[in-house]
Amino acid sequence: MFETQSGRAISAGGPTRVAVTDSAEAAAATEIPPQVPPRGSRVPGPEHVDCPDGPDVSGAPGGSAAPEGILRRQAQRESAARTYARSLPIVPVRARGLTIEGADGRRYLDCLSGAGSLALGHNHPVVLEAIRGVLDSGAPLHVLDLATPVKDAFTTELFANLPPALAADARIQFCGPAGTDAVEAALKLVRTATGRPGLLAFTGAYHGMTAGALDASGGAPEVRVTRLPYPQDLRCPFGVGGPEGAELSARWTENLLDDPKGGVPAPAGMIVEPVQGEGGVIPAPDGWLRRMREITAARGIPLIADEVQTGVGRTGAFWGVDHAGVVPDVMVLSKAIGGSLPLAVIVYRAGLDVWAPGSHAGTFRGNQLAMAAGTATLAFVRENRLAERAAALGERMLAALRGLACGHPCIGEVRGRGLMIGVELVDPDTGAAAPSLAAAVRQECLDRGLIVELGGRHGTVVRLLPPLTLTDEQAAAVLDRLADAIPAAARRTH
Repeated sequence: MFETQSGRAISAGGPTRVAVTDSAEAAAATEIPPQVPPRGSRVPGPEHVDCPDGPDVSGAPGGSAAPEGILRRQAQRESAARTYARSLPIVPVRARGLTIEGADGRRYLDCLSGAGSLALGHNHPVVLEAIRGVLDSGAPLHVLDLATPVKDAFTTELFANLPPALAADARIQFCGPAGTDAVEAALKLVRTATGRPGLLAFTGAYHGMTAGALDASGGAPEVRVTRLPYPQDLRCPFGVGGPEGAELSARWTENLLDDPKGGVPAPAGMIVEPVQGEGGVIPAPDGWLRRMREITAARGIPLIADEVQTGVGRTGAFWGVDHAGVVPDVMVLSKAIGGSLPLAVIVYRAGLDVWAPGSHAGTFRGNQLAMAAGTATLAFVRENRLAERAAALGERMLAALRGLACGHPCIGEVRGRGLMIGVELVDPDTGAAAPSLAAAVRQECLDRGLIVELGGRHGTVVRLLPPLTLTDEQAAAVLDRLADAIPAAARRTH
């Protein structure tokens, strides 16, 4: 049973709202009410829903605007590399907060949140107001890297939320609109500053899809970086897990760097995720992350924190590194900092700022709408203490899911931090990875009106990334649907 902070039990059919503060009450009144079916039932089939404020999709060129036609044309026209569209065959036409409405009238609770980009959920009023403010002002929308009042407001708000020891001596570089470009910029920066080419990264990492970012990711087909063991419990590379596994990982790193015959020359930097997201929602132990900071600082190796998915309150602190009290040399930021629009930056110690003009550029690094939306999002998270809210609600959701795991041996581990949660599915008899079961859980969730995605080594981790505005009632509905989906998927796969 999941309860509100007042202790009142919540059923899956309770009202759904987005607000957690007075300033967001207006949003609560206008959020699309989701269809929350009784526990154990499936979401009803397509039905007409009156959407007077929604977009008009009745006149799409080239044929029927029905969802089936749109999905068919997508399959015909888009590349084979498309991902989410394959596992989530829906056509969103309207959204508010946690809720998405499809073109067929069905409504879903969105726990994907733009792969973690939507800190405030869909179309939050403060974000829309910020965007409209820029549009109505006549300000230029495209300015390359020129200074503007909108950019100045964004950098001021961002620096106000950075770890103070970094903000006091920091520089910011606006990159192309995607997080992967910010990773490329960070790698280029430390290589330029140190004059060294090598890089330290971790097993299970994910840093993006461009060439350099892929090299540093766990699935790189050609290894051109030194790969270090990332500590975890369920599949610890040393077979011990816990603090002992983290200690062995740190000792391995120290030994490799200090061994003159280790085959690893002094690297340009180390890049680490405070919580591995695509790698399966694996939080870095705080003590281990502090050891990585000590190891790199003692050897003059810049530490890069990839906060693309962990930043802006997601893990229960404003930045993932805040849990350990670590101040990195470089922070890679994207996703939520743009308030749902494309924006990516790196923030780094001034001593690393040895670039010549034009050393890293990008035509779309001056996205004024994204900066305005990002400023509004950063300020709202800070003013309404949404990181603290995510920490408290996330702990209760994790506790509920761990209770669920006690009755379902197919749940190998529940882990996460704040509202970044993962449930790893395993074969109940052998403990081996169970990708078909995880895929079945995702489908059963979708059938019940819950959008989740998979991650982890074998795609076996069901990931929850709800917006930070998630209410107790919404959390209860999410947990109820997932609790129904897991046994239903287990029956299907067996």
